[in-house]
Amino acid sequence: MVNNPKALWDNCLSLIKDNVTEQQYKTWFAPIVFEKYDAESRTLLVQVPSMYVYEYLEQYYVNLLSKVLIRCFGQNVQLTYRVVTDKQHGLSQQIASEEPSTIEPAPPTTRGNKSPTVLDAVSQLNPQLDIHKTFHNYIEGDSNKLPRTVGLSIAEHPGKSTFDPFFVYGPSGCGKTHLINAIGVHCKEMYPQKRVLYVSARLFQVQFTDASRKNTVNDFINFYQSIDVLIVDDVQEWATAEKTVATFFYIFDHLFRLGKQIILASDRPPVDLGWLHERMLTRFSCGLIAELEKPNPQLCIDILNAKCRRDGLTIPADVIQFVAETANGSVRDLEGVINSLLTYSIVYNTNVDMRLAERVVKRAVKIDNKPLTVDDILEKVCNHYNVSQQNVFSKSRKRDYVMVRQISMYLAQKYTKMPASRIGQLIGGRDHSTVIHSCSTVEQRLKVDKSFSAELTSIENSFKLKK
Repeated sequence: MVNNPKALWDNCLSLIKDNVTEQQYKTWFAPIVFEKYDAESRTLLVQVPSMYVYEYLEQYYVNLLSKVLIRCFGQNVQLTYRVVTDKQHGLSQQIASEEPSTIEPAPPTTRGNKSPTVLDAVSQLNPQLDIHKTFHNYIEGDSNKLPRTVGLSIAEHPGKSTFDPFFVYGPSGCGKTHLINAIGVHCKEMYPQKRVLYVSARLFQVQFTDASRKNTVNDFINFYQSIDVLIVDDVQEWATAEKTVATFFYIFDHLFRLGKQIILASDRPPVDLGWLHERMLTRFSCGLIAELEKPNPQLCIDILNAKCRRDGLTIPADVIQFVAETANGSVRDLEGVINSLLTYSIVYNTNVDMRLAERVVKRAVKIDNKPLTVDDILEKVCNHYNVSQQNVFSKSRKRDYVMVRQISMYLAQKYTKMPASRIGQLIGGRDHSTVIHSCSTVEQRLKVDKSFSAELTSIENSFKLKK
């Protein structure tokens, strides 16, 4: 029996304070308010100021919280948050904390490129979907109404509609990846038994290259032919991958004939993909090719307002309008600006106003149209990690040098239109397979390492300030 739950919670905070920095404590733990402890159900209820704070605690500190609760309250204590969702009207919701033991460990990045095998075909398949990208938070507007409606229909009736295959295209930042993830997530919710898989074109190519080297191409093909809903992102990156394209078409044709659902995303329509064979273009014509346009200002405003409601952030209408008009119609830029405003407001305990918005937008949104070069990217990455370009170009396998080399190749692939072979030549004289492997390694690490993701965001923001 706990005699003084509030005192025990204070003990928890004291232990937490000894295990985090002063700034981390002030930002994420000091705002937590103890509400009550139910000894019978062994449930501890605390209040946090926003959904953003709740998600951050669960993302980064769930294990620390679990340990201090066991230390102070004993075993089997259920931590529950009361999350303030509307400060103006005093609305909130209660959410139970995740059990650390129920969270799947992040896969090691060194095995991120592992080629699928026959054993994978009969085992529990990880769909590789981002569960946070759903139809619920995919705001509808004039620019995405048709693709969104079609996507929802596909998710509810995979392989049984006239929209197979479904090819969606549009410029960077318009919401393609969100849409195809939402289709996969909703389909998996409705049909848990179906084998749904999301894969980037680059990872598919790396897996195929790996299978070719190990003489396991048949296993690779058998695995992909077992998929019920195959989602491939950024297929424009296969421009110089003739063998990969030939193998994909073989898999595609098999799935198509069996009535399986195929979803592809690209930054350009099929007719502008030089590598696309005539027979594959004919197959695409049997389904639906849909364009996603950049969101107009009104949709940008709707997206911003929805995100603010979800994160419990109050932003004046004039600031919302300003951000919507300066984000160049990019959903990524919109979300980046709002996340920055939210973090600034929490860390500095200040209201969001136009002055803060102008400061954040200047750092987060690319205003100029001057294209980046590989030299620009190398300079920024090397400066960020305090590594010389000479070391990056060397044959050294020192961890820091390899990391900078891989990040530079990844960002060069992302921000320039150069083929992998040319990027490799400019970054230390490497071949195209090294570039592909580096890009995939960085992509896999971005999925599991939030601090690494933040570092890359910082580097990319420095690109946007380049004049």
